[in-house]
Amino acid sequence: MRTLVGDERILMKHGAGGRAMRRLIEEVLTEGLAAGGRPGDRGLKAMDDGAALRVGDQWLVITTDSHVVHPLFFPGGDIGRLAISGTVNDLSMMGATEVLGLTCAIVIEEGFARADLVRVQQSMRATAHEAGAAIVTGDTKVMGRGELDGLVLNTTGVALTDRVVSDAALQPGDVLIVTGTIGDHGFAVMAARHGLALDGALQSDVAPLNDMIRRVLRAGGEGVVAMKDPTRGGVASSMHEMASKAQLSIVIDETAVPVTEQARAASELLGIDPLHVANEGKAVIGVRAAAADAVLQALHAHPLGRRAAIVGRCVEGRPSVVLDTGVGRRLLMEPEGEPLPRIC
Repeated sequence: MRTLVGDERILMKHGAGGRAMRRLIEEVLTEGLAAGGRPGDRGLKAMDDGAALRVGDQWLVITTDSHVVHPLFFPGGDIGRLAISGTVNDLSMMGATEVLGLTCAIVIEEGFARADLVRVQQSMRATAHEAGAAIVTGDTKVMGRGELDGLVLNTTGVALTDRVVSDAALQPGDVLIVTGTIGDHGFAVMAARHGLALDGALQSDVAPLNDMIRRVLRAGGEGVVAMKDPTRGGVASSMHEMASKAQLSIVIDETAVPVTEQARAASELLGIDPLHVANEGKAVIGVRAAAADAVLQALHAHPLGRRAAIVGRCVEGRPSVVLDTGVGRRLLMEPEGEPLPRIC
């Protein structure tokens, strides 16, 4: 085991998804914490979107997330909608779409505007209603002026499911589907933070996905074998993690990846690949080839999945992600960290 010692310090990249964050979690934060878990439960060692604990003939799925997005309000959403959606989506990626309850802990900087706090609360309430979830308990703390950047939210969610969907069960021959256009959230936050005057209206895609995923699971059944929400590090980071866990190679058809004109323009202007940019209302879904058509039909019938597309296939080979550009192939490297920190 390698630990952070000497002059090593935690950097922004360690919280931004990709290799740096995963190494920090594996080498430091989870060390020894998984000891004593019940046999058969799916916990920290799995490095999944949450934990799955056996309760009778069902699984109790639990996940937690903290939110430090800057700015707090951005085109298409805000920190409140982001907090609820992110937690609901983490549950959904493990097959748990019926949320039993959510918690919310909020840390507020002294001097924070009450009107903005009300606005965040109203957004959380509306998003929870959209997801069919209830915020059942919480906690509030206030820190001194200058000790915190405005507001930090932590949300935890619990849900029951009959079947846990892992992010590690891909096999050669499986196909990868993204449920819509990629990069919208990261580019929208970037534009708002830096006041970029980009052509077109960039909007975050932040949304709770549990209703859409519920329909996907009904349509695809056992053929839905892996799911991941491509937040920090984007689609590239999610697919690298899935390929590594399944010990295979994923080939992405670049021409099939859906990207809005606005996000593509931002990508070209800023020199950032949309595959590396965070999403907060999309999923990467691995399915057996025989179930792909049924899953796509279910997605296309849902408002959040109308631009869903098959973008990749699993093949035998060392763990890697290969980008097929239409004129050649190259390795798609996993980002060291999200190109824009604090996007969630």
